[in-house]
Amino acid sequence: MARGSSGIVAGLTAAAVAAVCFLAYQASANAPDSVAAPTAQSSGSSTAAPTEKPEAPREPLAVPADSDTGARVVYALKDRRVWIVDAKEKSLRTFTVMPSSINPLPGVYRVTSRSGSIKGSDGVPIEHVVRFANVDDVSVGFSAAQDDSMHSPDPTIKTGGVRMKRADGNAMWTFATVGVKIVVVP
Repeated sequence: MARGSSGIVAGLTAAAVAAVCFLAYQASANAPDSVAAPTAQSSGSSTAAPTEKPEAPREPLAVPADSDTGARVVYALKDRRVWIVDAKEKSLRTFTVMPSSINPLPGVYRVTSRSGSIKGSDGVPIEHVVRFANVDDVSVGFSAAQDDSMHSPDPTIKTGGVRMKRADGNAMWTFATVGVKIVVVP
């Protein structure tokens, strides 16, 4: 009985391998010329012109390239991310934020004022407020909710608080003293 079942397994395995080989042949026979036929450039021929070395992929959490230089805080609006960067261009910390309902235009700003603990314009108790811009008479700055929440702001209320987690707020508070550069990128 064992001999019969091993023969069946061997037969099924052989049939499966044959089917895969047939399908691979069909795929290569029906592939477009741009994929099926090797070109002089991809064949490694010594007569082919050298190609430029491809750029290394951008590290997803790397500081944005066009974000000025030196010690600064970089705020990427689209990515909803902040980087704290030292004078040697090293990212000390990066984290996500919840943007306010009002955003500053891309550009270079400076920390203008700070508050240790206040009530936010949305009524939430906040801490480590670092203000850097004014848009339509609304002060824009980074802060952390004391309950560590990062809720989406009510779009019908003009608020300027860019919220972060408390641990990130502590790091921002330590780094971003009055006069420190804040770079906002798209």
